[in-house]
Amino acid sequence: MTQIKTLNQAVYVAQDSIVSLSERDVNFLTSRVGQVDQKRVRLCVHQNIAEKLQEMLIALEKGSYIRPAKHIHKEESMHVIQGVADLVFLDKKGCVRDIVFLGTLASGRQFFCRIPKGACHTLLIRSKIFVFHEVAEGPFRRSNTVFPPWAPEDQNSTQTRKLMRRIETEVKNFKRKCS
Repeated sequence: MTQIKTLNQAVYVAQDSIVSLSERDVNFLTSRVGQVDQKRVRLCVHQNIAEKLQEMLIALEKGSYIRPAKHIHKEESMHVIQGVADLVFLDKKGCVRDIVFLGTLASGRQFFCRIPKGACHTLLIRSKIFVFHEVAEGPFRRSNTVFPPWAPEDQNSTQTRKLMRRIETEVKNFKRKCS
């Protein structure tokens, strides 16, 4: 079993040079996701933010606000471990331009997605908990993540609820157009 260090309530870091994870580690994350205000926790399997390869196991609870953002100098990929979510791509004005319906291999949804540089995106969690493996280019630099001006920071604000209601409506309409 991999040794885990706690950085804070939402971030854990694997301490071993060889990291192997099991269902027990997924359960560890999912048991903690409800205890954090942002309803998300992560287990970093890279040792520090300077590494060229950044890998994380991330658990999100339904209703968590994933602020729409784009990454200027890095690509990332997601591999679903548990649950279902909609990966929503947005244009410069915040309108839905594409959706990848994510789920486990057994769900019949897409279980993997590679997100290109500069693609603005967010997640809508559809199951009680959604767990995925994220891989991104490093090193991590907060300045490489750009938040559009129409995407509020505060997850509990009136503006956030209004934005997410609009995106939800657009996703429903998008599904109808594509079915």
